[in-house]
Amino acid sequence: MSRIGKQPVPVPSNVKVAVSGQDVQIEGPLGKLSWAPRPEVAVEFDEAGKQILVTRREDTRTGRALHGLSRALIFNMVEGVTKGYEKKLEIVGVGYVATVQNNRLELRVGFANEVKLPIPAGLTVTCPDQTHVSIKGSDKQKVGQFAAEVRAVRKPEPYKGKGIRYEGEIVRRKAGKAMTK
Repeated sequence: MSRIGKQPVPVPSNVKVAVSGQDVQIEGPLGKLSWAPRPEVAVEFDEAGKQILVTRREDTRTGRALHGLSRALIFNMVEGVTKGYEKKLEIVGVGYVATVQNNRLELRVGFANEVKLPIPAGLTVTCPDQTHVSIKGSDKQKVGQFAAEVRAVRKPEPYKGKGIRYEGEIVRRKAGKAMTK
């Protein structure tokens, strides 16, 4: 039995859960999320105990693997509609700037042209100042994916440390060719 999969997912009082067939819908103060688990996994909502139970229908390798994954994804959905998720990015480099205009994130990070990324639906992107970007949303996967796409525009390079990095990320610096002599 999966150690994570057998744990019930607690549901706060301000969250509504609807399980119909193979579709799980969770609605809370920060939004509404839905997900359809694979047929190897069964999901039930216990209204008396205010918890979601995830069980596996078959004891195959795939069923065992999906048991804990499904429980973790449902837990992340409940967490997302109550507290939400946030990723913070910082931009390091002379002249590197980020702004939000017309539902697009515009980045000037050393290229000839500005990089304009459309902000996906369900996400809130703000720039507290020109060198910081904050991405908030209720869907953990969307928040992480958009943050990774922004970071991929200009990854931090190891010689000067310039680029877009997650807040608190440590960039391992290299010495450069002048240090070899």
